[in-house]
Amino acid sequence: MEKTARMAISAAQVKVLRDRTGASMMDCKRALEESGGDVEKAIEYLRKKGAATAEKRADRVANQGVVESYIHAGGRLGAMVEVNCETDFVAKTEDFRTLARDIAMQITAMNPAVISRDQLDPKVVEKELDIYRTQAMNEGKPAQVVDRIADDRLEKYYQEVVLLEQSFIKDAGKTIKDLLNEATGKMGEKVTVRRFHRFHLGDDRP
Repeated sequence: MEKTARMAISAAQVKVLRDRTGASMMDCKRALEESGGDVEKAIEYLRKKGAATAEKRADRVANQGVVESYIHAGGRLGAMVEVNCETDFVAKTEDFRTLARDIAMQITAMNPAVISRDQLDPKVVEKELDIYRTQAMNEGKPAQVVDRIADDRLEKYYQEVVLLEQSFIKDAGKTIKDLLNEATGKMGEKVTVRRFHRFHLGDDRP
């Protein structure tokens, strides 16, 4: 049975998956074999594989990379971002530059406040929680579920202001963290966002 399923995977299916994920031909074929030819399941398989690879490389030093920018049409809005990898060789590849440009575009469009949630001021987080608790009580929610509702709304807040937890503007089915994990799996190096700055004409706020 398994052998028949593996033989049924066509080059066209592999190409479709490669176009959608950027993974290697071999990884795409293996993912399709493991998923019985289901492209969506194969994408999930590759995302999990990328995340696992990223986890193994979490302690590696990423001190190479690029500073990339994106300027929105009209020149009134833009962003600069530093994306790091482990070697200059990977930093010079078109795939890595494209990734950095996509992240700069993400920052320009979605205006995150921080890269990861641990960079948020605890006082800001507590203030948000207090607001959500008050909202839930004003909506007449039972006292025993107020904290749970507030926690759920806080998670949505994280998804709005934390870069790694935002939905990718080119594919709402994945987060920026997923994007970085996939890049780590594909490029074989730890890939991280170190810092960014967003610019809006006439606005001096950070």
